Amino acid sequence: MKKTTVFNIQKFSTHDGPGIRTTIFFKGCPIKCEWCHNPESQVFAPEIMLNKYGKEEWIGKEYSIHELVKKIQADQIFYDQSGGGVTFSGGEVMAQNIDYVVELAQECQRLGITVAIDTCGVAPTENFRRILPYADLFLYDLKFIDSHTHQLYTGANNHLVLENLRFLSDHQAEINLRLILLDEINADEGTAKEIIDWLTDEGIHVSEISLLPYHDFGRDKYDRLQRTCTQNFTQPSDEQVMSIKETYQAAGYQVTIGG
Repeated sequence: MKKTTVFNIQKFSTHDGPGIRTTIFFKGCPIKCEWCHNPESQVFAPEIMLNKYGKEEWIGKEYSIHELVKKIQADQIFYDQSGGGVTFSGGEVMAQNIDYVVELAQECQRLGITVAIDTCGVAPTENFRRILPYADLFLYDLKFIDSHTHQLYTGANNHLVLENLRFLSDHQAEINLRLILLDEINADEGTAKEIIDWLTDEGIHVSEISLLPYHDFGRDKYDRLQRTCTQNFTQPSDEQVMSIKETYQAAGYQVTIGG
């Protein structure tokens, strides 16, 4: 029986795609973003984390496909009424056992439940090829357009990120491009114009751009995992975010803040 490790199942989510959704957070990610607010998502195996009372508890539980489908299907009436569905997130869902992920998506499709894939793009292109027929939307995180900067702050270059974004666009996938904004690093019009130029030159088609201003809500989790906190950035001002939004809108993109 196929199983995978999940560290959270969030019901009635409204920030991981359209409508009311159930978001499945798969455990394990191939990169380590320094601003990550879910550090418990990074390691693939279950691990010990202190709860808010200082007591040790295991983070991460194995689920069979049948067990996850049962939890997802329980709220199908809300998906149908709101245009929602299920979102596979992480960690990084596309770096999991792709046989499991595809079979889970197939079962959701059979039940009439739409599937969104929240991904950083650091996974084999073949995995995206296999999930494509069963995914209705990709929430695609483009951390940095510059590969050196990507390597500096995530521990990996962005070659696969750009390659997989091209692949999805070439195959007419619906893409919501999500952009983290870090003050004094990439929260400026110059960076926005570099991304716009790259999207234009490569012929990348996205249905929406979501701007995600940095926050440090997960700082306490690092302590509870007994790790050094790397969330040491500054949130951009509202004026900076609005200026960047206007830059993308002027280029013809539909833009939202948050998500």
